[in-house]
Parts: sequence; C-alpha cells; structure tokens
Amino acid sequence: MFLMVTGGILALILCLGLISVNFLWTGENKTRLLKILAGADLILILMFFLGFMLRNKIPNAAVEKLGSFATVFLLTQLICGGLVIIALIVRALYRKFHKPTPYNPERRRALKYSLVYPAMSLAVALYGNKIERMEIVDRFFDIPIKHLPPELQNFTVAQISDVHLGAYFSLERLEKLLERIAVAKPDILAITGDIFDDVNLNDAAIKLVDSYCDKFKHGIYYCHGNHEHFRGIQKISEQLSKTKIHWLVNESAHVTENLYVLGVDYPPAAPVMKSGGRGKQDELFYSQMKEYLEKALAGVPYNATVILLAHHPEFFDAATQKNIPLTLTGHTHGSQVWGLHLLEVFKYTRGMYQHDDCYCYVNSGCGSWFCFRLLTPPEAAYFKLINKV
Repeated sequence: MFLMVTGGILALILCLGLISVNFLWTGENKTRLLKILAGADLILILMFFLGFMLRNKIPNAAVEKLGSFATVFLLTQLICGGLVIIALIVRALYRKFHKPTPYNPERRRALKYSLVYPAMSLAVALYGNKIERMEIVDRFFDIPIKHLPPELQNFTVAQISDVHLGAYFSLERLEKLLERIAVAKPDILAITGDIFDDVNLNDAAIKLVDSYCDKFKHGIYYCHGNHEHFRGIQKISEQLSKTKIHWLVNESAHVTENLYVLGVDYPPAAPVMKSGGRGKQDELFYSQMKEYLEKALAGVPYNATVILLAHHPEFFDAATQKNIPLTLTGHTHGSQVWGLHLLEVFKYTRGMYQHDDCYCYVNSGCGSWFCFRLLTPPEAAYFKLINKV
C-alpha cells in the first residue's frame, strides 16, 4: 500500500514537472529540458524504490544525502507545477474579461517571467528541507483539570513523538533534544511512539534514552508506535525491560500519590490514517482500543488524575468516554505540510483538541516520513497541569 501511494505521488510529480516545462519554455530549450527532466525523474524514482528495498544495507549518511537531494529536486517540480497551474487559471480568467491579443502559439504557450516559477519553488523546497525540518520548536500549554490535587499544581509533562531514528534523525540529534528538554526541568518526559525506528541504532538509542531517566524528577514514560512493531518489537521490548524507562503496554504507572500515567500499545487493527467508522476492520479497531484502555485503567483509583499516552490519536475518543483529562498522541506528523490536514487524512491531525473537560494533544513529531516540512515544524510540547476553578 505504501509503495502504491508513493508511486502515485511520484507519477504526479513527474507529470507536473513536464507540464511546467511545457508552459515555461519554448523551442529547442523546451525539448531538451523535457528529456533531461523525464530522465532524471525516472532515475530518482528507480533509486527510491531500490533504496526502500535495501534500506537496512545502505549507510544512513548516504540515504540522508540522496533523500535530501531527491526531495528538493522532486518537490521543486511539484511546487512549480502548482504555481504554473495557478498562473494558467489566472491568465485564462484575465483574458476572458479583457480584450484578446493576436494569436501566437509560442507566446500563448509560454508564461511571463518563466524563471521566477522554478526559482521560487526551489527556494521553498530548500527551506522545508534544510531549515524548517531541522528546527524543533517548543510549545507550551496549560491544562485545567477539575479538583486537581494541590501537590499536582504546575506539574509539567514534556512530550516528544515520532522521532523516527535513522537517516533523517541521528543519535546525536536525539541526544541534543533530550538534553534540551532536561534543561527545561519538566517533571516527566512522555514519548508517544515511533522513536526506535532503525534496527541498527535501536539498542544504542534505548541506552541513550535510559541514561536520561534520572534527569527528570519522575522519569521517562513511553508507549509503542506502529514503527516499533515494524522494527523488531520483540528485541526492542527485551532491551526496554532492562532499563529505567517506564515502558507501558496497556498498563499504568503510579507517578505520585494522586497521578497515574497510562500507556497503550498500537492496535494491530488500527488504520494507518483515518478510520471510516464502518466495516469489520473499524469495529475491530474500536474494540481493541477499548480493550487496551480498560487493561491500562485496571487498578487505577476512580478519583486519580490520569494522563494517557497513545500513539494513535483516535484513542482520544475512547479516553473521553473514561473522562481522562489529558491524552498525548502522535503518529500524524501534523501532515508535515500545512494545508494537507484540511484533506482530513486523519480524524485528529495536529495540535490541541477538547471535548468537555478532556484534552488531547496530537504532536507533530520530531522526525519525518520524507525530509521536508512546511509550516508544520517538528516540536517538543510542554503541558502544565493547573486546577480548574
């Protein structure tokens, strides 16, 4: 499924690139550029699929360099194609309501200021790849909770998610991120899955995270994401069991006298994107969510303050039924590009959601599916618990 969707996107980019050349250039330059662009795109697409098949055998440094080049090259075409289509629509509307100019096939085909379109597109692609993707922002929230015990007033939870350790997020970056959060002195650090995503680095990453447990007053709490299940879940679990990380699989951890942190696993029936609400697969998903949450709540006093860690954001629906005041999730990456969340690929895509007195935060993640972000920067989030008056 992933390869089919990716293949479709790459085919769209190729078409948009060819359309751009067709309307921005004329004569021999156009013919030459069409051939070069088509050849380069086909080579990159072939290299992408080969790289995906051999990803565990190619050094991360090589994958990062090739991935960055391919991303910038292909996204420049995608953005340029979008700009060209907008320009063509504007030109058509303008000519519809103004006196037509004498017909000239070549002049009608080419757009004015043709070099502006690829230049702007390249600038945006480079910004999303080299700058925004690399700059993790901090976000701060106050979470009002009814009848919050006095000792939990201003209790602060830091959250990271979707690091996707590997070619696009190194161990060195992970260490800098952990150190940066530790300096802020939150009471706990919550990690909501998809961090251990490279079979060659997972052991070292687990040891690194474990080494930071004592730097948070009440430690580090973690739940699995879907990518941990893709990268050797059994071995990851074995290594986690040897650490001080509070590794929660459908269970709870007693943090303080009145605070419990719950952690649920990623359900096998969970849709990668948005559930449809109908069909046997969705019914199984809802059943698994309910089952996992019930197990996690077992033994938790009814009047305790509870925080739920879940990778899939639709756990918020199950959490509201149990009146859980704060649910922290990830998985979506905030779509990585602002505007894509408007397509409703996910039910809950990014940021804070509220239902009555229940809050859910969908973290945009620290890593990337592909090495580009635009107006959806990677983030670390901080949540301060306050008493609701």
